[in-house]
Amino acid sequence: MSHFPLDALWLSLSPRLQRFDRRLLQQLNDQMDLGYWQYSQTLDEPCCLTTALALLHDYIQQSDRPLHLLGHGISGCLALLYAQRYPQWVRSLTILSVGSNPALSWHSHYYALRRLLPCHRPMILAQIVRLLFGPQSYELTQAFIKILAADLDSALSPHSLAHQTPMTIASVPVPILAIVGRQDQILTPLGNAQLPWLKASDRLYLCPEGRHFCHYEYPQRIAQEIGEFWMAVEPTMTLIAA
Repeated sequence: MSHFPLDALWLSLSPRLQRFDRRLLQQLNDQMDLGYWQYSQTLDEPCCLTTALALLHDYIQQSDRPLHLLGHGISGCLALLYAQRYPQWVRSLTILSVGSNPALSWHSHYYALRRLLPCHRPMILAQIVRLLFGPQSYELTQAFIKILAADLDSALSPHSLAHQTPMTIASVPVPILAIVGRQDQILTPLGNAQLPWLKASDRLYLCPEGRHFCHYEYPQRIAQEIGEFWMAVEPTMTLIAA
């Protein structure tokens, strides 16, 4: 959690994946007042975005102004749902690695592979690592497998081995910046296609070499895109001197 006043808030439904956000958050923290909101789910709780949505609203209502919300993957999906329900509390949305079906994530890709391939979980996760990050050394692949396995066990996700939940979100009345890696093997292939929840006035940035975690691979480039978007939305916004 973070303390108000804030200009922007990063949302996270996957606490175990924090290390993939840190590079970008450091870049953004050097420029503006950015908070961090995290939802940690216990093993006894049902996987329900409604609960996270209610807790997020309770938190944001403490603010004295609408906030710029940011989120990656399923956390970006939560940001879209929140802006659809409470647009008066949202100044803008920055959505990273969210496709035409906002609920689609590496989790759903993992469960699809589990149903298709008669392999143990670590072998499937090794394939997911390759899809997410490209070829890696054995040591780094094993480290990534541990991180992803922990996230599967703890992150809020609407998917399971038995069921995958599709989701349709109508456009929301706030400015949106969508960021997608051109090499993203989870959302492929987007190309120049317009995402159905984007309005004509919204922005789409396709990171040329980026994969699903393009903000981890290219934090400086992504931070620059976000900063330019925020200044376009709110020209009077004050940036923190570096």
